[in-house]
Amino acid sequence: MPDTMLNMTVNGRKVAKPINGQYRLLDFLREEVHLTGAKEGCGAGECGTCSVFVDGKLVKSCLMPTAKADGAEIQTVEGLAGRGELTALQQAFHKTGASQCGYCIPGMVMAATSALRENPYADIEEIKERLGGNICRCTGYTKIFEAVELARDVMNGRLPATALDPDGAGESYIGNNVRRLDAPSKVSGALKYAGDMVMQDMLHMQVLRSPHPHARIVSIDTSAAEALEGVECVITHKDVPGKDGFGVFVHDQPVMARDKVRYVGEAVAAVSAETHEIARRALALIKVEYEELPGVFDPEEAMQPGAVVVHDYAQDNVVKHIPIRKGDVEAGFAAADIIVENSYSTQQVEHAYLEPEAGLAYVDHDGVVTVVSPSQNITHHRHMLSTIIDKPINKVRFIMSPVGGGFGGKEDMIYQGMLALTAMKTGRPVRLVFTREESILSTAKRHPSRVTYKMGLKNDGRITAVSFRMISDGGAYGMSTEGVMRKAAILSLGPYDLANVEIDTYGIYTNNTPSGAFRTFGAMQAQFATESHLDICAEKLGLDPFEIRRRNMMKIGSLTHTQQKLETVSIAEVLETAEAFCRWETGAPTSRGATRTDLGGPDTRASCTLGARFRQIVDDKKQEVA
Repeated sequence: MPDTMLNMTVNGRKVAKPINGQYRLLDFLREEVHLTGAKEGCGAGECGTCSVFVDGKLVKSCLMPTAKADGAEIQTVEGLAGRGELTALQQAFHKTGASQCGYCIPGMVMAATSALRENPYADIEEIKERLGGNICRCTGYTKIFEAVELARDVMNGRLPATALDPDGAGESYIGNNVRRLDAPSKVSGALKYAGDMVMQDMLHMQVLRSPHPHARIVSIDTSAAEALEGVECVITHKDVPGKDGFGVFVHDQPVMARDKVRYVGEAVAAVSAETHEIARRALALIKVEYEELPGVFDPEEAMQPGAVVVHDYAQDNVVKHIPIRKGDVEAGFAAADIIVENSYSTQQVEHAYLEPEAGLAYVDHDGVVTVVSPSQNITHHRHMLSTIIDKPINKVRFIMSPVGGGFGGKEDMIYQGMLALTAMKTGRPVRLVFTREESILSTAKRHPSRVTYKMGLKNDGRITAVSFRMISDGGAYGMSTEGVMRKAAILSLGPYDLANVEIDTYGIYTNNTPSGAFRTFGAMQAQFATESHLDICAEKLGLDPFEIRRRNMMKIGSLTHTQQKLETVSIAEVLETAEAFCRWETGAPTSRGATRTDLGGPDTRASCTLGARFRQIVDDKKQEVA
């Protein structure tokens, strides 16, 4: 499609540029006008990170063709305050701590600005409704809503402008509301994430990924892609000069598939070209011949004799087995009045950080291979990359860009090797930005798990023995699986003093998407099983759920199943506080759940939570201040 001349006003400045008709307004603003406050989080109009004003109307710019904005007046987050002081709303976001990773915040600020422009007296329910098209994965939204309410009241004169000033630290910063140093750059859209960064003469990378979960690579023909005008280079595993393998605990993953692919979405080749569009076209010209192989997709099946082997070094498909023993389990079960057995499972979970994976690599003037990316483990990545590219460590540099949400999902060095190899091969900077689909397809998830639980108890609720067996799907590569299994084993039985314990956690290779670190990795899956099992046991014994925990909780001097003697223990205070805040009635659980007092209203079971009580305390405090 031929270039057309586009005319618009952006943040008060006239802009006239020839632009390809395939561009969306978001692309135009970011690539041509170099305003990167509007982000691409989803590309589908769902997350709101790309929000801008078009002729005064809030628009998700990832959905608007650039041609439709011809002649329009555009305002981005950078234009709200211009070169002056932050707007009252931006200051309120700073004051309340509403910005954490900050990636969604420019879009949130735009949506909140729209809400207060349309109704300067919007109540909290209307604010929530008007911000409903924007997603945040860090703050929990409460601080964001507080910020909008604060700005509304300052703008309406209900509160003085000084309400936006920072709080004093008093005698200590601990326990006081201290404003984040990086918040102004986040609320103004000035902060540059990896996908926002550009360098002169920069190439754009796209990655060819496997359509098969398990297949042998017979051949790769990149000649047609390399011949396409605008393509600078194509790389495969053959371009790795050093030892091709990386991972957190076991270096089992190649930079790009070598000999065979092990999951759908695994990188096979990478194209770098003058434009993103040319690189995309070149991918279609790469010819890969695969010999499809049987796959294994269930971890329990993968453990069986004769199962498909994912990695030759692990013929049993076991990434890691963590066994822990304490006491005499058989004697403990023999002494029990009741034995309760059950199984629990958790599913694969996508991190869904708002910032998709992105990175920029270049070779600097001293020959140092430099990678800029939101890596959560840059020191480890640097050492691994040094081995992969066969350079001394002083010739490898990692720069951690701002992380637009990670939750453990950016601990793994998945794409940085491809960027480094291309920068070395071309001598030019190169940038890769994942699409949301690519991020979901190819990056690590929370480990799915299955726990088999067997617990022996006396009639008074005291636990005599526990057998805990967890099998987790590690997917195609090891990544953080060993650490997750260790954490699951260590924290599996919770804060309970148990004399006889048998624990086994297994991380297993399959041909599924790899599993990796994710908030409370391992502990969440294990604790879900343990606490659920205790509730079931309490019901079978006719005991109060708090009481069964009290009778088994650790005390000062208790010895954990990892042989740690505890010198401080707080579970008694935690249980007491939780019970009080929930207004829990002492007594056995009913068939519908634990006994509670009536809190008022026709059905208040859902309100009887710790969070609800905390919210009530906050509301009471607000009334006292008012």
